[in-house]
Amino acid sequence: TAGVLTITFQAFIIASGNFSWLNHISIVIAIACFDDSFFSTYFSKLTPWAKAMGVPDLNGVALNGAITSAAGIPSPVIYALGVLIAYLSIGPVRNLISSGQVMNTSFDSLNLVNTYGAFGSVTKTRNEVILEGSDSLNGPWTEYEFKGKPGDVSRTPPLVSPYHYKLDWQMWFVAMSSYRYHPWILSLIGKLLQGNSLTLGLMGKNPFPNGPPKYIRASLYEYHYAKWSDKNTWVRTYESEYLPPLSLDDPSFSTVLRQQGWME
Repeated sequence: TAGVLTITFQAFIIASGNFSWLNHISIVIAIACFDDSFFSTYFSKLTPWAKAMGVPDLNGVALNGAITSAAGIPSPVIYALGVLIAYLSIGPVRNLISSGQVMNTSFDSLNLVNTYGAFGSVTKTRNEVILEGSDSLNGPWTEYEFKGKPGDVSRTPPLVSPYHYKLDWQMWFVAMSSYRYHPWILSLIGKLLQGNSLTLGLMGKNPFPNGPPKYIRASLYEYHYAKWSDKNTWVRTYESEYLPPLSLDDPSFSTVLRQQGWME
């Protein structure tokens, strides 16, 4: 029952979310909840094929030996362990329904029960850092697109799960705080200004196919889903300048790139 509930829950998240491989590996782990009798009941038609392919019998000696060993534990011990875990789980359950829910925390000194999540917390607004390039400080400015993250308000978010676009993932964190906490974005901009092919390969379509721009700037926008009747997917509002226009001709910027080994 636990295995079925877990896999069903993860399947709903896969269908409605886009969390790369996290839910898929949760399903793999949940498969261990099912014993040989379950598989023989629902996959009995595969038995002749499996034997023909030389696949070992699931009801082999090794598995039966483990089951026999587990069955040798006295029932009172198993019941006592169940009562102990149920008692220790009161704290995590209260935390689960609390408005001040705490993530990634153990609730006993032996770490027998805990709460775990991929995120310590989830933001209530979606901010995005948008990179734009131009050959002049007066514009026009052309946006760089990423393979997955929101940018162009008319583009529908792609389903990439279980693949994981790590650059897009890191850009989400960039938008949560100052670039001083994410200095690697200076390297990203430096690589784009140098027209680095490997870096461009991590992103969407190159808006400057004839050569890199002279300037790149970064702006912070707040994104919201548009209404169903709207032709666009997103509605965005300009928040602030994230980084001023940067150029390889800027001595201070090029010095930082050289000091960090980011200049080709």
